[in-house]
Amino acid sequence: MDSSITPERILQLGMGFWGAKTLLSAVELGLFTELAEEPLRGDALAARLKLHPRSWRDFLDALVALGMLRREEDGRYANTPETGMFLVRTRPGYIGGMLEMANARLYGFWGSLTEALRTGQPQNEQKTGGNVFDAVYKDPANLRRFLQGMSGASLIPARAIAAKFPWKRYQSFADIGTAQGCLPVQLALEHEHLTGIGFDLPPVRPVFEQYVSEHQLSGRLRFQDGDFFRNPLPEADVLVMGHILHDWDLEQKKALLAAALRALPRGGALVVYDAIIDDARRTNALGLLMSLNMLIETRGGFDYTGADCAGWMREAGFGEVRIEHLAGPDSMVIGVKTA
Repeated sequence: MDSSITPERILQLGMGFWGAKTLLSAVELGLFTELAEEPLRGDALAARLKLHPRSWRDFLDALVALGMLRREEDGRYANTPETGMFLVRTRPGYIGGMLEMANARLYGFWGSLTEALRTGQPQNEQKTGGNVFDAVYKDPANLRRFLQGMSGASLIPARAIAAKFPWKRYQSFADIGTAQGCLPVQLALEHEHLTGIGFDLPPVRPVFEQYVSEHQLSGRLRFQDGDFFRNPLPEADVLVMGHILHDWDLEQKKALLAAALRALPRGGALVVYDAIIDDARRTNALGLLMSLNMLIETRGGFDYTGADCAGWMREAGFGEVRIEHLAGPDSMVIGVKTA
């Protein structure tokens, strides 16, 4: 046996759910928010979070070892720069909604991945005859958590789109499947000349309007009810589909791209962004895992490469197509209507 080869990576990956669930529980408990103002001793933090005396020390020190907390020399626990910026609920960079959604829904569903791999069938609410949208949209609390989760997934790529796309050439945009309105808010904050529409199902309206109002952007951003498979898409200079296309099968993907082309003026642009898989399908692990998540969550959805999406756009009739990396695993595919 070659002593230089060890099973360390295998074990870290195979038991990775231990660390993942530790972080998800910390977010659920609001641990990082409790540490927003100042470091706390472990017993004081445990009391605030109502943790059992047997659990808190290992729990907090595990988060230290995982790089999610700092423990100072006097024994007090503090957020890291990353958790202080992105996991404090009261701060604008909060992405914990995505993790809250993962904890409440996805963690349990992923326990049935083997069954999904063998059957090709969803393992979420649909498995027992339910409907994922009914489960999420009928309960206002679940809906708000879900939409906040979408903001968590969209915040970093939305900021990158605001910086990298040539918005000076355009005056208006519509975000298709806008959820809470993360992308419209980021675009409006960065570009004062833009006006925008958030397009989504009717129950989303109050969450969108509250979020937009909190950012004092109600005068430039508005909500439009609609189902993008049943209603025409809003007319605007730029249409954006973020973390939308991967939800659907190939026929539905192409139908959405065709609908976008119809809604755009000549010279208008469609921006599609997702955790787009690298063309060689070797390096963007998150994109590939997201596609497995679509296997668990949908009947036909899948993630795709930049080359895949560019080909579908050209087939739909977009004359100019390019692919640009955004941040982390996310990239955007831009199609321009030239005729």
